[in-house]
Amino acid sequence: MSDEREIELLAGVPDGLFIDGVWRAAADGATLDVVDPATGDVVKTIASASVADGVAALDAADAAFPAWAATPARERAEILRRAFDLLQERKEDFALLMTIEMGKPLAEARGEVAYGGEFLRWFSEEAVRANGRYGANPEGTGRMIVTQHPVGPCFLITPWNFPLAMATRKIAPALAAGCTVVIKPAALTPLTTLAFAKLLEDAGLPAGVVNVVTTASSGPMSDAIIADPRLRKLSFTGSTPVGVSLLEKAAKGVLRTSMELGGNAPFIVFDDADLDKAVDGAIAAKFRNIGQACTAANRFIVHRAVADEFARRVTERVESFRAGRGTEEGVVIGPLIDDKAVAKTGQLVADAVERGATLRTGGAEIDRPGSFFAATVLSDVRPGSEILREEIFGPVLAIVPFDDEDDAVRIANDTEYGLVSYVYTESLSRGQRMIERLQTGMMGLNVGVVSNAAAPFGGWKMSGLGREGGAEGIHEYLQTKYTLTANPFA
Repeated sequence: MSDEREIELLAGVPDGLFIDGVWRAAADGATLDVVDPATGDVVKTIASASVADGVAALDAADAAFPAWAATPARERAEILRRAFDLLQERKEDFALLMTIEMGKPLAEARGEVAYGGEFLRWFSEEAVRANGRYGANPEGTGRMIVTQHPVGPCFLITPWNFPLAMATRKIAPALAAGCTVVIKPAALTPLTTLAFAKLLEDAGLPAGVVNVVTTASSGPMSDAIIADPRLRKLSFTGSTPVGVSLLEKAAKGVLRTSMELGGNAPFIVFDDADLDKAVDGAIAAKFRNIGQACTAANRFIVHRAVADEFARRVTERVESFRAGRGTEEGVVIGPLIDDKAVAKTGQLVADAVERGATLRTGGAEIDRPGSFFAATVLSDVRPGSEILREEIFGPVLAIVPFDDEDDAVRIANDTEYGLVSYVYTESLSRGQRMIERLQTGMMGLNVGVVSNAAAPFGGWKMSGLGREGGAEGIHEYLQTKYTLTANPFA
């Protein structure tokens, strides 16, 4: 892509807040800069919302809610489907925009557009399927009617690592259910959400149904919105400590909550695994999005009999990776999101090596402009290493040997998190046992990528509450009413 193309694209992205169908500056005139992590350059300056702006956005969502909730489900579905179609027309623009503001390679950005778009298509179909039930009560004295209703105005907080997919994964089910939305994208990657709001506007979404507040100081604004009694739903994707804090605040208003929090995914390779498939899966599970994904494999738990060969093969693959700006041909490793992420990754690697791990490749910051860290492989990582306890969020593959199935399960479950696990084995019975024994909300059996719009995404333990995607996803935005009517035959 040429610089001219990028300049044209960025110029077309709105730079204001989107409140009640109007693009506007922040009430106090504040702004924030968006930086390309591959260069460190500011690519656009946009509005930074204040508390007053956040309240205004909730005002708009609350005012729009009755009419949107009463809109026939088929009409809501058709708007979502038009949004899906528009996204397909603009897919190259969205892919390039994500690469500019987040850093992921352009090929992966295109994959995110496809993935994010599927939530629009899926929930356009689910909008008309929020069914209830009717029947006689057991005593025969009346008839029970169970109906589903939208919960109300929602506050959606999205992370920086998947700027489009995290927005569509939350907005699409909310709209399908008949809810209105205030969305706050991460300050590091707000441009994709602004462009998506413009797309929804072009798809015919009524004013006030989706409102976007970008801000450099999210705490006070978010607190004001969460404390407002008109808000009825909070959905957050991000770190577990922040999620816990938000849950505490949401409890005061007894809000419906969805929390997609941290992960520490185990990737187990048994001695009977097809190593070619396991290595392919490991590369996908670890290095997608430069390792900056909550579903990224964090701990590679490999049977001792194949650990050396597995390490040799993944190291050979990793050493072939090209690092650079995501727009460059053949780049696999783009920048991390900022210099703090580079520093944290370096600290985790250094701690593992100090405790006895073998550094097979990488292990250091790349000396070039931007926030780059070399793709890294560590083997023989020792118990107690920080890299086994903390979410890496960087391109580091850490291998831990194990001796038997019980040992593998013990190591895998030895974490407060439980988002996703990966298992490679040719044994059907062992695979079934792993489904039962691993304490995670999702699992990939001989596959390295599990996310799908038609499947329920979410975790156990400290990895969160609720589910996004699948038939389950729309129910996070619906509430149930039971009505008993008198026996019509009495």
